Amino acid sequence: MMSTEITAKAGPLAGTRHDADGRPALSVLLCAPRGFCAGVDRAIQIVELALERYGAPVYVRHEIVHNKYVVESLKRKGAVFVEELHEIPPTEQPVIFSAHGVPKSVPEAADRRNLFVLDATCPLVSKVHKEAEIQYRRGREVVLIGHTGHPEVVGTMGQLPPGTVSLVETVEDARRLVARDPDNLAWITQTTLSVDDTRDIVAVLQERFPTIAAPHKDDICYATTNRQEAVKAVAPAVDAMIVVGAPNSSNSQRLREVAERAGCPRAVLIQRASDIDWRDFAGISRLGIAAGASAPEVLVEEIIDAFANHFDVAVEEVRTAEETISFAVPRELRAVAAAKSAASSAAAPNAPAPAQNAAE
Repeated sequence: MMSTEITAKAGPLAGTRHDADGRPALSVLLCAPRGFCAGVDRAIQIVELALERYGAPVYVRHEIVHNKYVVESLKRKGAVFVEELHEIPPTEQPVIFSAHGVPKSVPEAADRRNLFVLDATCPLVSKVHKEAEIQYRRGREVVLIGHTGHPEVVGTMGQLPPGTVSLVETVEDARRLVARDPDNLAWITQTTLSVDDTRDIVAVLQERFPTIAAPHKDDICYATTNRQEAVKAVAPAVDAMIVVGAPNSSNSQRLREVAERAGCPRAVLIQRASDIDWRDFAGISRLGIAAGASAPEVLVEEIIDAFANHFDVAVEEVRTAEETISFAVPRELRAVAAAKSAASSAAAPNAPAPAQNAAE
């Protein structure tokens, strides 16, 4: 595990119990990796690049990612968010599907209306969709481990005919599962689950159905796993943990749960610094901060600044993994993306080269 000292915007790095203003010392352990994953970054880029190329409005089905700050920022730039396609008037402007993916019925409906679609589904979610289809074509009953009603789960189940996917949320569900053909099953998962919970569910399924087929590669995405491992490293060492993320963000909720299970006595999920209940942090000397995959770094900085107004803050980044993966945007937007990248490189000639694209 690597550790790097960083400096908060306010408050010097100090080891004393109180500073000259009487603020108590607070050590902040900042989990890394944190914040945007490659799929979220790609989805936001798609909306921004579409606005740049085609102008406003650009329509987005569902929140592009589960973060209010991001959504409101894109609204100000000209994005219009809807929950269903029927809310979109006749238009030649782009319609973007969110990072969570959609059932097959949605692009089919878009085709019937001749809508111009840009798909921002995370490539790792698309991989799960393909896995579901492969197993179905092989004649297997598909068991999806995930959370009822989450857009990603709705999208994955919607890749196959109704009634052909069994949803399992808990170990108890796995124990109660009644399979139509117990010797011909395959399991897949939502990409943003708790790694430990999923492992327990899979163990039950494999015990009950020894021939159940597994995905060719773990469906829980690299970013979900990395962020949970970072939280596990920090949680036992702090008095409280803040996870920056939205209540409807599955991966952020899992980070809070992971912190509690890893031994943190108090773990809370907040969206902005204004959400902090300072009574939750009275008397603490060590604070952990993590951020879900859809939470921008600016919100982490905002929260550190808020604590620096109350404490003499020293910040240490605890890094448990490096992330260099990125995903290519749709072909229609690549020329705009290349032009922006070239302009950025010209403005900062010593900047590091972009990360290697992992998916086209």
